[in-house]
Amino acid sequence: MPHRVGQQVQCDLPQQRGVARYRGGRWIGGDPDARRGVTAPGERVRLGGQWFVVTGILAPNELAPELGTAARVGWPQATARLGADGTAAMVYLRAHPERVPDVQTVAGATADPGNPSTVAVSRPSDLYTARAETKNSLTGLVLALATVALLVGGVGIANTMVVGVMERRGEVGLRRALGARGGQIAVQFLIEAVLMGLIGGVGGLFLGGLAVYGYALAQGWPASIPLYTVLAGPLVSVLVAAVAGIYPALRAARVSPTDALRSA
Repeated sequence: MPHRVGQQVQCDLPQQRGVARYRGGRWIGGDPDARRGVTAPGERVRLGGQWFVVTGILAPNELAPELGTAARVGWPQATARLGADGTAAMVYLRAHPERVPDVQTVAGATADPGNPSTVAVSRPSDLYTARAETKNSLTGLVLALATVALLVGGVGIANTMVVGVMERRGEVGLRRALGARGGQIAVQFLIEAVLMGLIGGVGGLFLGGLAVYGYALAQGWPASIPLYTVLAGPLVSVLVAAVAGIYPALRAARVSPTDALRSA
C-alpha cells in the first residue's frame, strides 16, 4: 500500500520483497536480487522486480523513524511501475508545535471528509515521549537491580573475608611473630578482597555479554555492548570489594600475635 509523503510515496513492498534500509550499510532484505548495500546516492536498488536509482538518503528523524527504514518512490513512478492505486494510506504533516492540537483536530476530516472517524490521527512526538519514558523506567529498574546486586556482593565479600581472618588466625599470628607489621597484614587481606571482586566483575561481565548476545541472536537483532560498560563493570566491582574488605583487613591487622598463636 503506498503512503504519500509530501510529493513522494513511501512504498511498503510485499513481505517477500522486504524493506529498503539506507543507513549504515544495511540491506534490502527478502529478494536475493535486491540485496545491494546502499550507502550513497547514485546507486541502484531493485524494488518490486524493477531497478531504481537512489537520488538521496534522508537523515534520521527520531519523531518518525519509519521514514528512514523504507524506500520512497515518486508518486508517478509508484503508480506507473509499482501498482500504486493512487490513494494514500498514510499522510505525514509537519506543523508548528503550538498548532499541533488544532491540526490534530481537523486532520481526520481533511484527509477523508466523508468518513473522518475512520482516520487515525497520532502524533509521533507522543510516541517518542512514551518511548523515552519507558526507556528511562527500564534504565532506572536495571540500575536499581545492579545496586542491589553490588550491595549483596559487597556483603558477601565482607563475610567471606571475616571468616577467612578467623580461620587464618594462626597464619596471621605467625607472620606477626616473624616481624610482619599490621599494615602489611591489612594490605594482604585487602588485595585478596580486591582480587575476589575483580574475578566476580569479569565473570559477571562475561556471563552478561553471553546473555545479551544469545538473546539478540535468538530474536534476530543486532547486539552491541558499549565500551564504557566493559570498563565500568569490573572497575565498580573492584571498588565495592575494596570497600567491603576494609573492615576484615583492619580486623586482621589488629590480631595479637600471642592470642593468635595460642588459639591456633
